[in-house]
Amino acid sequence: MEIHDVLSAIQEGAERMSAAAALMERTAEMIVQAGEAQRIVATADNERELELARKLEAAERQIAELRAQGAQLTERTAAARKTLPAATTQLLAKQGLATLDSLDASAVDAALVGLSLEQRIAVKAQLLRAGLMG
Repeated sequence: MEIHDVLSAIQEGAERMSAAAALMERTAEMIVQAGEAQRIVATADNERELELARKLEAAERQIAELRAQGAQLTERTAAARKTLPAATTQLLAKQGLATLDSLDASAVDAALVGLSLEQRIAVKAQLLRAGLMG
């Protein structure tokens, strides 16, 4: 019986080893498949990152261009000559507004108190057209 028990134990061990080898083969296949899937996902992620980087670069370039255009427009506006009709300038000077560089609405309103409503509107319209009041 001893031989029979030894042979039976050997056969049982061989069956276990065969099952373990089959399980290891399936696990190895799954690992290989998972690695391929990860490479596919990584490739897709890299392409998406490159696309987003190109879009970001284009947006930054456009922002820089718009800022440059805005700066040029501001310089041109600042360099534009701001003139008023002589009568309006004299009227404002009589009311104490000799410098036209820093006009604010409350100072203009105070200076124009003695004028009729139509005259006040006309003076303010001229100031707006000249870009001296906003």
